[in-house]
Amino acid sequence: MSSTLSPAPTTGLDGSAPDIRAGRLSAAQYTQHFGDAAPLLTRTQALVEAERCLYCHDAPCATACPTGIDVPSFIRRIAEDNLRGAAKTILESNPLGGTCARVCPTEVLCEQVCVRTTQQGKPVEIGRLQRYAVDAVMDKPVDALFKRAAPTGQRIGIVGAGPAGLACAFGLARLGHEVVLHDARPKGGGLNEYGLASYKTAGGFAQRELEWLMSLGGITLRCDWRLDSAAQLQALRSEFDAVYLAVGLTRTEPLGLPGEDLAGVRDAVDFIAELLQTPDKAALPIGRRVVVIGGGMTAIDAAVQSKLLGAEEVHMVYRRGPETMGASAAEQDWAQTNGVTIHHWLAPQAMIGDAGRLMAVRFARQRLLDGKLVPDGTHELFSADMLLRAVGQKLDTRTLDGAGLTLQAGRIVADADGRTGAEGLWAGGDCRLGGRDLTVEAVEDGKRAARSIHASLSPSMHI
Repeated sequence: MSSTLSPAPTTGLDGSAPDIRAGRLSAAQYTQHFGDAAPLLTRTQALVEAERCLYCHDAPCATACPTGIDVPSFIRRIAEDNLRGAAKTILESNPLGGTCARVCPTEVLCEQVCVRTTQQGKPVEIGRLQRYAVDAVMDKPVDALFKRAAPTGQRIGIVGAGPAGLACAFGLARLGHEVVLHDARPKGGGLNEYGLASYKTAGGFAQRELEWLMSLGGITLRCDWRLDSAAQLQALRSEFDAVYLAVGLTRTEPLGLPGEDLAGVRDAVDFIAELLQTPDKAALPIGRRVVVIGGGMTAIDAAVQSKLLGAEEVHMVYRRGPETMGASAAEQDWAQTNGVTIHHWLAPQAMIGDAGRLMAVRFARQRLLDGKLVPDGTHELFSADMLLRAVGQKLDTRTLDGAGLTLQAGRIVADADGRTGAEGLWAGGDCRLGGRDLTVEAVEDGKRAARSIHASLSPSMHI
């Protein structure tokens, strides 16, 4: 594939050369930019906010929560200064309630349906109250809230230590099973550890939460373990009484456009992972002019963090209109507040470079014709030192051949409890067909699979 589109400029549109470097900001700016985006509520703030709750019967906020947290109940306990009780209520329904409090799009879930929105124009800050309660118990032993059942002698293998895998492992361990989590990365946590904006889970929260959950006992974590073949999967099925696949979507597809091999072009997911795993943000190089292609949460996180690293210009480009973007309106507003310019109706056409380095990105303007996207014949050209692809990921199906699984739309077909058509094999999280690829929905998948696996292995027991 050609790395240039003739004629190829040797400078950006403003006459400047490519400029990717680290240390664009002062130490104080990095600290400020990558601290908590929404600091923890104080006790006074939490009590005042909790008092705004009407404690509705059949509360719509609880129904809107994918994990079914009894929202009025935990908020009432906060109002009573009973943080242990509030946290237990949350974590009983959502064992990753700390992360979800930080990253859930509450504005389109529980808070969207809050009765206070109609009455006062502002919902109760459910997400921040949830974080306040859960954070209060994270430095206390997990067995202060939850106890393990008597050992069952049964072992379950889980592939993927992200939200779905962790929720499933915790649920099974509580029921007395032994669980072995397998993960391809050096650390567990999955998306929480490698795929979220660092200002959402500041202070290494993903690892704190993982360690807290594992302290329950009965869970072993095997890192640097990658599912590479169907034979490996078959070996797992022979080794364990049941296997839960929570492998996520790990395969990134290229755009397939000219110039994609230029220096400065990379995947947004790799960029975000590097950010999360680099404590000294000043050491991270960033372009002066960054273009992000995509319209989802990954694109937002990559674009905002590019700006926070010191990029002077960040353009986020999406091929359709704002109403079909995967990122919520609140996230789009957040990006724009942080200086990101969002463009719609533009499809990438080519990356333009010189001497192997990215110089600009060419887009074709789109319009809808009979419900289909078609180019309107005009083009836009953006100068760029860096381009970040955030156009989605796919399930790597090469390791699933011969497992008896049904695949549809590139994902594993399973019922609502994660049971696949293959004996002893469950699946959940992003790799399962259905859902909105939300952390909180992955947690619910893991919860339900744990109950289903337990019922299958212990048919005479009730949970």
